Amino acid sequence: MANSSTLYTLALLAANYILQVYGTNCPVVECWFVQEKPGHGFPAAMSQDKSLMYVRISPDSTRAESQQKPPVGIDPSRIYHVTDPSGSLCSPSLHSPEGSVKKPQCEINPFLPHPSLVNWAAPLTRSGLSPVYLEADWFSASLKGLDEQLVLSSVIRAAKTTNELNVILAVYSTSALVRSRLGVPVVLNCWFWKESSSPLSELGFAVEWRYQFRGEGRLVVAYDAKNDRLAETSEKGAELDISGLHQTGNASLLLEDAQVRHTGTYICTIYLPYLLAQVTIDLEIVEPPSLSISPSPLPISFPGQTITVQCEASGFSPLSLEFRWEFVGADGAVQPLVNGGMSGHRQAVDGTFSQSSWLTLDLGKLDLGRGGEVTCVAVHPGGTRRTSTTLSIIGVSGPTIEDSMAMVAVALGLYGLIKLCSWMFTRAGSIDSDSEEKKEK
Repeated sequence: MANSSTLYTLALLAANYILQVYGTNCPVVECWFVQEKPGHGFPAAMSQDKSLMYVRISPDSTRAESQQKPPVGIDPSRIYHVTDPSGSLCSPSLHSPEGSVKKPQCEINPFLPHPSLVNWAAPLTRSGLSPVYLEADWFSASLKGLDEQLVLSSVIRAAKTTNELNVILAVYSTSALVRSRLGVPVVLNCWFWKESSSPLSELGFAVEWRYQFRGEGRLVVAYDAKNDRLAETSEKGAELDISGLHQTGNASLLLEDAQVRHTGTYICTIYLPYLLAQVTIDLEIVEPPSLSISPSPLPISFPGQTITVQCEASGFSPLSLEFRWEFVGADGAVQPLVNGGMSGHRQAVDGTFSQSSWLTLDLGKLDLGRGGEVTCVAVHPGGTRRTSTTLSIIGVSGPTIEDSMAMVAVALGLYGLIKLCSWMFTRAGSIDSDSEEKKEK
């Protein structure tokens, strides 16, 4: 039994090694190497050079592509062999389909390690002693996968004058854009990985979430993992999973109750001593409108009449909204209606919007038969909403049984009204006569 167990363990280790070395299927990532040009101009001029990253999970992994001649138009000094034990650079969303014009976005920049000045990350470098480990070439790589399925930022280290790079810190999110309904919990996912063999990893880390929208920003939540301390902020209902941070690198942000004010860009930043990497995630609150229509039902109408219908859309966000009007006849045929008007937007205290549309129906010009359903349609990014009211038209092409009954009802009503008025006048005259007779006596 012991021998069988040993063989089984060795088989698993061998399979794992083969998978790592030959089966990682990491992409060759096309990038732009961007850096400032030498000089003192303002703003600083930037240079862009085509670059390639050959990615592998283990330094023992090899790729046939990396043994080939450099592609035409790419300087050999801009071809990098990157070891990424986190596997984040091997995401399927960084694989461009063969023949596809769409490609992942990638930019590489020189990176200068430096102490952080923010309160929650300052304890990481309080000693003020820069380790010899920092004496190397450092780069940052920012990537965005296909269809916004991945945003990734890595800090990469290389021994001086070599193109063999190692990922030291990786921060990534599986969605660059998050859409949420109003009033529900929403999670903005952010994960990080740090090289455990790096001397910087032993000194702790810090996490920061910041919000930006239309030039304004605020701190949402920040955590100093070295001292196990959360920063004080004015934000309510924003949480981190502290245990997940330490155990799995889960730095995701939970917003307990999504509101319109949460719409904007969120920046997830992870600090190591002298290093930082960050990704941005856009949150959009999308709430479809609630519709009401009035009057409902519409009053019984006659050919030649003009009637007005109003539709109110409320509680929606964002403010992009389109109204349409339709008429559905008794035979089920749909007819678009025009001559609709529209009000401006109104914003409620909770940030949602409302808007009205009205429709004038000239029954002397429109052929709507004996009536049907008048429908208001509101088209919104959160979904299309409809509401209807019933229109009944009498006296069209000879009365039907329904028309006759309606006319009889109207006639009876008028007859009753006339009888009531006649009785009231007669009664008033009788009272006046009695009063005159009493006066004469």
